[in-house]
Amino acid sequence: MFALAILIGIYSYLVFSLGIFGLLNLSAVLLTTVIYFLILTILYRQKFKFTLRDLSIEKLTVWFKKNKLFSFVALIILIQALINLIGVLGPEISFDSLWYHLTLPKLYIASGHIFHIPGSSLYYSDVPKLTEMLYTSAMIFSNDILAKLIHFSFGILILVAIYKISRKFMSKEFSVLAVAIFYANLVVGWESITAYVDLSRTFFEIMALWGFLNWFETKQKKWLVISAVILGLAVAAKLIAVFSLLIFLVLFIYKKFLQKEKWLVVIKNYLIFCFMTILIPLPWLIFSYLNTGNPLYPYFTTQLADSGMTLVLPNLLNFFGDFYNFFLRLNDPITPIYLIVLPLFILGFKKFNFRVKTLAIYAMLALIIWYLTEQVRGGRFILPYLPVFSILSAYVVGKVQMRNLRMFLVGVIIFVGLISIGYRGIANAKFVPVILDRETRPEFLTKYLNFSFGDFYDTDNYFRNHLTKNDTVLLYGFGRLYYVDFNFIDSSWVKKGDRFDYVAVQDGVLPQRFSDWREIYYNKLTKVKLYTKEGQQWVY
Repeated sequence: MFALAILIGIYSYLVFSLGIFGLLNLSAVLLTTVIYFLILTILYRQKFKFTLRDLSIEKLTVWFKKNKLFSFVALIILIQALINLIGVLGPEISFDSLWYHLTLPKLYIASGHIFHIPGSSLYYSDVPKLTEMLYTSAMIFSNDILAKLIHFSFGILILVAIYKISRKFMSKEFSVLAVAIFYANLVVGWESITAYVDLSRTFFEIMALWGFLNWFETKQKKWLVISAVILGLAVAAKLIAVFSLLIFLVLFIYKKFLQKEKWLVVIKNYLIFCFMTILIPLPWLIFSYLNTGNPLYPYFTTQLADSGMTLVLPNLLNFFGDFYNFFLRLNDPITPIYLIVLPLFILGFKKFNFRVKTLAIYAMLALIIWYLTEQVRGGRFILPYLPVFSILSAYVVGKVQMRNLRMFLVGVIIFVGLISIGYRGIANAKFVPVILDRETRPEFLTKYLNFSFGDFYDTDNYFRNHLTKNDTVLLYGFGRLYYVDFNFIDSSWVKKGDRFDYVAVQDGVLPQRFSDWREIYYNKLTKVKLYTKEGQQWVY
């Protein structure tokens, strides 16, 4: 698992390198991918054979027969995964994916290289984009569905990591329960069908913690380095993950007192940890600095809307309301199991062993970091830390002495899992007709894209039928550009000297400088108007 995490990171940086050198094309990416996987096949073929032998069908069958209740829990997890897969196989309609997670790779592929995009529309073009590099490769080979499948796969890898970590101090049965608690989160189900980056960050975050636990237990320096490198991959997936360094700082201090280490050793190890973590996203930070003069662009950039990379002191008077909302009323809901077991968690904390206390400290600090850094209280912003919440919840349930109470809690977890299946099943049902070819992709997108919120699609094929490959359109008011399939320049980055043939405005007013241009097209559904000036090309 640790090797896999690092290998994913290496492949992402290979694609990034191709993009920097202007080699972002099918031939170069295909050749790089084939060579990379051939090398991996040669290096890891023996380990792969061992892994397959370890997955004995007979052992699994025996376990299922002996543990019918937890076999049912495992079945719920499998059904949830299949329901999520239905959503994966449909076209992408999620906000951020259409805004920049997929739009940036599409623009990079069209130009053949990775470049800075100025302006206030795609200002995330310079932040570290480990996951988007995987999407870039996927879209060169296929389309957005393969990109969504990659994000879905990160969700599956998280389940494996949760199970493996849980097995350090729990039985197989309650380790499966930890997996079920995490996967029943509605935010996880929703994220699993999108081309976002939160599940990839979550995978790297939980793997970094796993590496830290191994270092805690074995004191082998290699685990310190591995943990830091993988946390660096989390930062490269989403820059705000850098705040996890504060969580690990407290874990380093906790380890110091538990193992009676000298402060000098602690400081030295933590500096190594920070250095290795920052080293991983450094190429992206350099790229950002060379393009914008700010390695953390767009964060701390006053010209743009604040992107959340700040510590915000909350209003303590609202604390209890925020606490209630966190467990029960987030925009992207999380499971109520965390709230249900919280009293038992508090009562049993003193009896936890050092492994569980480490996870507990991590979880509490994660909640504080989330509370101080996220002005938008959404479930996906706490998602990277939910694996630990899930492991702790399963551990607490497993430690309940009263059998009836323990079985009741297991029953609640199963019930929540079934509710998740029903909710996500209904949400993903809209994808079934298009997957089964009973509905075309254009029909689906016309029906489900949010055109009043800036989405775009050429619903009547006007642009496809009337524009040539040499025509360029200057766009105003287009919020999501992923489904724009013609040559365009967005108003947020247009510059003097740019040439265009048409001006298109979505749900807005034509700028005064084009007041003498003639309207030739209007779509009532998408609210798009197209203008021309005597069919001539114009220079901005």
